[in-house]
Amino acid sequence: MKLTIERAALLKSLGHVQSVVERRTTIPILSNVKIEATADMVRLNATDMDLDIVETVSAKVSDEGATTVSAHTLYDIIRKLPEGSQVAFDGRGDGQVALSAGRSRFILASLPTDEFPALSGGELPHRFLLTAADLRMLIDRTRFAISTEETRYYLNGIYLHKADRGGVTVLRAVATDGHRLASIEMSIPSGATDIPGVIVPRKLVGELRKLIDETGDEVAVDLSESKIRFSFDNVVVTSKLIDGTFPDYQRVIPVGNDKVMEVDCQSFADAVDRVSAISSEKSRAIKLAISDNTLTLSASSSENGSATEEVEIDYQGEKLEIGFNSAYLLDIARQIEGDTARFTMADAASPTILGEANNDSAVYVLMPMRV
Repeated sequence: MKLTIERAALLKSLGHVQSVVERRTTIPILSNVKIEATADMVRLNATDMDLDIVETVSAKVSDEGATTVSAHTLYDIIRKLPEGSQVAFDGRGDGQVALSAGRSRFILASLPTDEFPALSGGELPHRFLLTAADLRMLIDRTRFAISTEETRYYLNGIYLHKADRGGVTVLRAVATDGHRLASIEMSIPSGATDIPGVIVPRKLVGELRKLIDETGDEVAVDLSESKIRFSFDNVVVTSKLIDGTFPDYQRVIPVGNDKVMEVDCQSFADAVDRVSAISSEKSRAIKLAISDNTLTLSASSSENGSATEEVEIDYQGEKLEIGFNSAYLLDIARQIEGDTARFTMADAASPTILGEANNDSAVYVLMPMRV
């Protein structure tokens, strides 16, 4: 294998794929990136056996072939080369790869490509298209509620599924960690009407979100009951799905809440942010005292003192005092896109529904806490 590639193009693609590679692994080949040169392009492939990224980049290829080298070592080398460098690879076939750029020379150890696991191939029965903007929305407005508790592994991802709302089929993404729940839906794309419900793992969500940040193209989604693949631009991301049953989240969304408060979302988020500076690191508790058209936010801690702030609201119900984790409250407030946030409450001990006043496509549920 012999090829020459421009440093900036290689660095960008290598940066994408090498982030999948675990720093510590007991399987040596998983520390490596597979470099496959064909015609006038190079495919870079990295995997951790659950998640696989393939990215294609243009190059001048004089001898086709493939090899594998340490992903993090190669990335560090390319990152430190001068801008504008032309990087030459020469896979010598003796367990080593020669790399040169300007006056720099490196000899890297390689491992056989037949040891490299294949995760990205194979046909997946369901296929549909999403705009990059819609995919970013589904991820951004739910990912903060993904659980990090490994014992409840079935909550360690976003539940992507078709759902029925008022007789209309929608594509819905849901995440919950037991303290809060985030649900966002959109019109179901063509081809997605018979998809199985799948749990998209947290690591895939993080890597995918970084990759689609720069694309304006449509994203092709292929999935089965055990695997999902996202294809866009010159990137293919394939991942195993979480093998578990997502809980019946509809039971968590209360239906009898009768106290409705509407508030300017930005003013509310800013006030929560200020008042929570006083709350203790451990509990992050903040109290909401709600009466006619006035919301009083308060927090206190033995070590920091106390804080209060009043915010104008639209509310005509009974007086109510309810406590929340301020960090959770802020996470949700920052996802509400409209100017006005709506809180639908029952009492100080029951879950509260939050959302945008004039748009019910996004629903957030937050458990209260004692303050």
